[in-house]
Amino acid sequence: MSSLQIDETDPMTTVKALLSRIGLYLFAVIVGLFFAVPMLWLLTAPFDATPGLNVSWPSFTLDNFKGVFENPRAVTSLRNSLVLAVIATGCVVVSAAFAGYALSRVRIPGRNLLLYMLMLFSAVVSGTATMVPTFLLIYEIGLINTHTGVVLILTGGMLPTALFILKDFMDSVPRSYEESAQVAGASSIQILKDIVVPVVRPGLAVIAVWALVNIWGDFLTPFILLRSADLYPAAVVIYNFYDETGRPDLSLVSAFAFLYSIPVVLMYLFVNARYGFRFHGGIKR
Repeated sequence: MSSLQIDETDPMTTVKALLSRIGLYLFAVIVGLFFAVPMLWLLTAPFDATPGLNVSWPSFTLDNFKGVFENPRAVTSLRNSLVLAVIATGCVVVSAAFAGYALSRVRIPGRNLLLYMLMLFSAVVSGTATMVPTFLLIYEIGLINTHTGVVLILTGGMLPTALFILKDFMDSVPRSYEESAQVAGASSIQILKDIVVPVVRPGLAVIAVWALVNIWGDFLTPFILLRSADLYPAAVVIYNFYDETGRPDLSLVSAFAFLYSIPVVLMYLFVNARYGFRFHGGIKR
C-alpha cells in the first residue's frame, strides 16, 4: 500500500505514465493511418472522374465502372478468378476435413512430427522457390495452360496449414459422440458427415475464408502456369491495364480493384456474422 501511495503522489511517475500512454496512442494512430490510406483510396478513386495516386474528395462519376464492363478481358478475368477460387477452396476444405479427421482419430507413429514438418516446409519454402519444379511438374502431366493445373498447385500449397488448423477442431469433438453413432451402426463417413462436420463448421468456415483470400489474390501460380490471356484471373490481368502512353490506367485499375475486392469482403462479413473467427476447436466440456 505504501508503494502505491508513493507512486500516485509522485509527479514524475504520473508524467512518465501519461507520456507513455500518449506515445502509445500516437503510434497506434500512425499505424492505423498507414493502413487506412490505401483503403480510402480504394473507396474514393473508383468514383473520381480524374483519379490520381493521392486520396482526395472525388468528382463523382460511374464511367470508371462502365470502362471495366466494356473491357472483355476484365470481365473474363473476374469470372476466371471466381472459378479458380470456388473450386480450389472447395478442394482445400474437403481434403482438409478428411485428412484432419484421419490425423485426429488414427494413431500412427510420427503423426505430430509429420504435421509439424508439413507446416514448417509450407511456411519456409515459398512459391518463388518452387517456381521451376512446379512448372516442370505441371508440364510433365500435361496441365500447362489449364485451370486444373492451377487448382492442383493452389490446393497442395494450402493443405498443410489447413490441416494444422482443422485438426485442433477435430480433436475438440468428444469421442463419445462417435462411439454412440458406431453403436447405432453408422459408418466412418456417416460419422464425419453427420456428427463431426456440423460441430467443426466454424473451423471449416475459417479455412474457407483463409483459402479463398489467398487463392483470390494469388498472382505467381496462374502467371507461371497459364499461357492464354483468356484464362488469366483478375490478379494477373490487373497488371496489364495501361493506357496508350504506357502509364497505368488509374480509372480502370481503381474501378476494377474495387469490384475485385467485393466478393472477399462479403464472404468475410457473412462468415464472421454467422460463425465468428477462431483458430482453435471449442466444445466446452
